[in-house]
This record gives sequence, structure tokens and C-alpha cells, in this order.
Amino acid sequence: MDWLDAVILGVVEGLTEFLPVSSTGHLTVTEKLLGLRLDDSDVTAFTAIIQVGAILAAIIYFWRDIVRLASGWLAGLRHKDRRDLDYRLGWAVIVGSIPIGVVGLALEPVIEGPLRSLYVVAGALIVWSFVLWAADKRAARLIRAGRAAHAAGPRDERSLTVVDGLIIGLAQCLALVPGVSRSGATIAIALFRGIDRKTATRWSFFLGIPALTASGLYQAYKAYDDISQGVGWAVTGLATAVSLVVAFASIAWLLKFVSSNRFTVFVAYRILAGVVILGLVLADFITAV
Repeated sequence: MDWLDAVILGVVEGLTEFLPVSSTGHLTVTEKLLGLRLDDSDVTAFTAIIQVGAILAAIIYFWRDIVRLASGWLAGLRHKDRRDLDYRLGWAVIVGSIPIGVVGLALEPVIEGPLRSLYVVAGALIVWSFVLWAADKRAARLIRAGRAAHAAGPRDERSLTVVDGLIIGLAQCLALVPGVSRSGATIAIALFRGIDRKTATRWSFFLGIPALTASGLYQAYKAYDDISQGVGWAVTGLATAVSLVVAFASIAWLLKFVSSNRFTVFVAYRILAGVVILGLVLADFITAV
């Protein structure tokens, strides 16, 4: 892998990590187009490690929220006020982060093996598009119903519970299938639970921070020698830094976008991307694995 490859992959990761379009799917396709072997352990580790750059961008962007939630949770543990919203939300993040860790470790051989096929990526992109579309349609109905009845519409952050955190966290496990998209899975399930688009998107970030940080650090530890002898730590560091910068801008844009727009553009893009990938594979332009 050369420096240009690292920059390209860092940009792809930063752009797609938090958009509901599947960063893993896009990285898989891009790595294939760059001529990299997806079954090489160093490439697999590289793909997971550079996600840390995007997560650092989220930590920086949401630093005040993270400090607030952590402070509220710790205060609740010290019996100051266990009815406090931030104490409850802190538990929601913790409980919601556990499932993907358990499932990810249990299914690691499958995730790093058969699921890396571009047939899986294309199929997941297309199929989950309809789930996201249905969830977005439900959110729109709730908004219209609330306006018509002059009543509360979708739920905001103040209504979130530990159960919400667990259910959305379980949905996050679906992102272990390349093409589903971690943000696409969490946002869709949050919308189905009646949570508004902006809160659903913010909580996709909050639940992603522990999961992706742990995944990246685990891969860095497990595959240290593979990276050293393969793609190299210099290009891995460069791609991680690029993904941080690009992801920060992507976060700011996405939060502004969802405040006044539906997810229709992402649904259409996912279907188009899935069809294009299938076309490239079937035309033998790129191999599926």
C-alpha cells in the first residue's frame, strides 16, 4: 500500500463512517479497486484501525456531551441523583455498547472471512435501504400526526431509556455484516422506536464511540506484527489522520442535514451503489472475494 492509497482510504472512511451508507462496504470495494487482497490479515486490521480516526473526530465534536454524560453517570453512582437524565443516558450508552462487543468477538472468523464478499456488501446495501426507507417514512408520519393534533411528535433525547440503548445497541450488531452500515442500522431502529431524526443520529455517534474504539485498539494489538510486516504503520497512521479530518467535517454536515431533511438521498444512493457493485462483479471487472 502506498501513500496515495492510504489517503484515498482515509477519505473514504472519514466520509462514510457516520453516514448510513456502510463505511466497511465502501472500504471493501475501494480496497478491491486499488488491488489489495481482502483476505490478507494486515488489510483487515488496517480497515478496522483507521476507524479510530473517525471515532476521534466524534469524540472531539461531542466532547462536551461526553463529559456531561460521564459526569452525570458518575454522580449517580455516588448516590447524588439517580433520577438525573445524564445518569440514565450514561447507562443507556454502556448497556447499548455491550452487544456488539460480544457478538463481534464470537463471530470474528465469519466477519473477517465469508462476510467480506462483495455479493454480501451489495445485497446488504440494497436490502437495508428498504428498512431505512420504512423507518424514515414512519418518522415522517409521526411528525405529521404531531402537527395535526398539536401534540408531541417523535421522541427527543429526554425520553430515552436504558431499554432504548439496549435495543439500538442490538441493532448495531447488524453492522457486522458489511453493507448494512452501523449508523444505518442504529438510526433505522431508533426511528422505528419513535425517536426523532436528530436524536437518532446523535445516538448513533454515542453508541459508535465505545464500539469502534474498542474494535480499532483490539485490531492494533492483535495484528501489530501483521501491520508492521504488511501495509506498515506509517501509511496506517496517515489514513487514520485523514479519516479524522474528513469525518469531523462529515459529522457537522450530517447533523445539519438531518435537522431538516429525510434520508431519501441515502436510500437512493445505497440502492444505486449496490447495483453498481453487483454489475462490476458480474462483469468480472472486480472479483467478489
